[in-house]
Parts: sequence; structure tokens; C-alpha cells
Amino acid sequence: MDYLEFYGLEEEPFGQAPNLKFFYNSPQHARAMLRLMYVADTMKGLAVLLGEIGTGKTILARRMLDNLPEEEYESALLVIIHSQITADWLLNRIARQLGIENPPPEKLKLLNQLYNRLIELNERGKKAVVLVDEAQMLRSKEIMEEFRGLLNLEMDGKLITFIFFGLPELEEHLHLDEPLAQRVAVKCRLESFNRDSTEGYINHRLRMAGAKTQLFTKDAIDLIHQYSRGIPRLINTICDNCLFEGYLLKKKAVDANLVKIIATDLGLTIKRAKAEQREQAEKEEEFIEERELEGFAQDESTEAELERAMSEAGLSEAKGEETEELAPPAQPSPTPAPSEKEEKSEEDAEIDELLDKLDENQ
Repeated sequence: MDYLEFYGLEEEPFGQAPNLKFFYNSPQHARAMLRLMYVADTMKGLAVLLGEIGTGKTILARRMLDNLPEEEYESALLVIIHSQITADWLLNRIARQLGIENPPPEKLKLLNQLYNRLIELNERGKKAVVLVDEAQMLRSKEIMEEFRGLLNLEMDGKLITFIFFGLPELEEHLHLDEPLAQRVAVKCRLESFNRDSTEGYINHRLRMAGAKTQLFTKDAIDLIHQYSRGIPRLINTICDNCLFEGYLLKKKAVDANLVKIIATDLGLTIKRAKAEQREQAEKEEEFIEERELEGFAQDESTEAELERAMSEAGLSEAKGEETEELAPPAQPSPTPAPSEKEEKSEEDAEIDELLDKLDENQ
């Protein structure tokens, strides 16, 4: 007995290979699909879907290819497997994907055949759409210029539309040819799942695999979301290991403790701790920068106030100096010396007083 039989599953629900049966149409995937289908339907020329590793770009590309009706579209999915491809290889591959069986080696002849093929498709009422997965591998200016040249093939509108699926670095690579970057009609981004989407994703895949009961507790799903950071590929890895380990332990449902064990074995707890430390460090740096900016502003304010105070003090000092020059402080007037007449009258008065005393004695 394997874990599929133990849990009553018909097939592995969390395999890593893209499988359209298990495609989970989350709200963000649905929005991205609508926008990309709009670009294809209206032949806008170029659209870009960006997303981190494991967010579901490849399965979305395959789902889109599957959704393009053959009677309306001549569509193809081109996967770039390395960064050393040449412009000639690219043209040859696109030509083959669009129905040219033996593309000539000469570039001018190849471009002429490709142009005629696109006109033929257009006259038949079909739209040529090429999806390019792993487009971040396109890292040369020459390649980007080649795409721009193909987008110049027109006849009452664009004859071909390209939709790039790639990592965020693709956005930078597009600017190797600025005119091409300016031709991006629609740009979408896939983010990690939130907690509700993580639960919906797990339950959807279990249901598609034939599960009749809930195999993960709510607490287990909480931890799976935390350890996976909402990345579908990591969710698959954790869930697959949990089901196998649960089978070995004869657990009918995966609980939080089992998720912790698996996350530890996979090293995801360490990654989670490092991510938390990085987030904490970033917050501390932001806090320090804010404080420094506040301090700088306060310093500027204090300096301005000091300059203003010094200016005012300097003005008062100048005024004081000016006052001293114009109106020096009054000095106390010296007591005038007695005149000769005043001195004589006093002596006479003393003599008269003495004579009066002598007469009284006689």
C-alpha cells in the first residue's frame, strides 16, 4: 500500500510537473489570463507576465495555449532553455512553430517566408500568437531587436503577437532595446498566494486527485502557508512530503506538528528565520533612517533658530554701541566749591557769636 491508497487518492495531488488538470484559477491567475487573452484577441503585439520562481508562470502559459481555439489562432509555445541562443536560431524556431517546415538558412529568405506565412494566416482570419516561456533567458540586445523587427511586420494591424513569461529580471532585459520595451501593451505580475488562496489551492488539488475527506487540518494549512511563503511550488513540496510521512505514521490527517517536522527536514524553518531576520533588519534600517532624517531636520531647525537669535543679538549690540556714541551716560555733577564771600560771612558769624558769649559773662 502506498500513500495514494492509504488516503484514497487516484493520483499524486502535489506533483511538480505542470499538469493542466490541477491548474488552480486563483483570482490573480484569472485576472492575468483575462489580460493576456485580451492582448492575443486584439493583436496588441507584446505582453509580459512576470513572477518569482514557483509562482505558476509555466502552467499559466500552458493553460493559455490550451485556451486559444485552433480555428481562430495559429499559436505556439516556445520555451527558452538557455541564454546563449542566437537571433538566427530564434527566427528558425518561430518559423517552424508557425508552420514553415523547412526554413532557409539565409536570414532574408527566412524573413520573407515568415512574412508571407503571416499574411496567409491573416487572410484566413487566423491570429499568430507565440508564447515565450522562461523569457528571462533572452539577454542580448540582438535578440530583443529581432523581436522588435518581427513586430514591425504589419498589414492593417499587427501580424504577430508575442507573450513573454519570465522572472522579474525580464523587465530589465527588455530595456536592452528601449523601443521594444516601449511596445509592451500589457504587463502582469504573479504574486505569492495569501492564506486563503493557499487553502483553496491545497483543497483544489486534493479534490482533483480524488480525495473524499479533508486531509490537512486548519492549523496545518496555516503553517504550510507560513513556511512556503505562499509559493505554489513550495506548497507542493511540503504537502507531498507531509502525505508520505503521514502514511508512514498512519495519520488520517496531516496536523501542525507533522508540518513542522517536514519543514525542518526541508530546511524551510531556517529559511523562514532568515527571512524574518532580513525583514527585521530592513525595518531597523528604515527606523534608523527615519530617525536620522528627523534629527537632520531638527538640527536644521535648531541651527536656523540659533542664526536668527545671533542675528537679533548682533542687531541689539549694534544699537547699544550707537546709543553710547550719541548719548553717553550722564556723570554726577561735582559739588561746587564755596565762594570767598560765603567763607567770610561764616567767619564773621562765628566771631559775633563769640563776642556775644563774652558780654554775657561780664
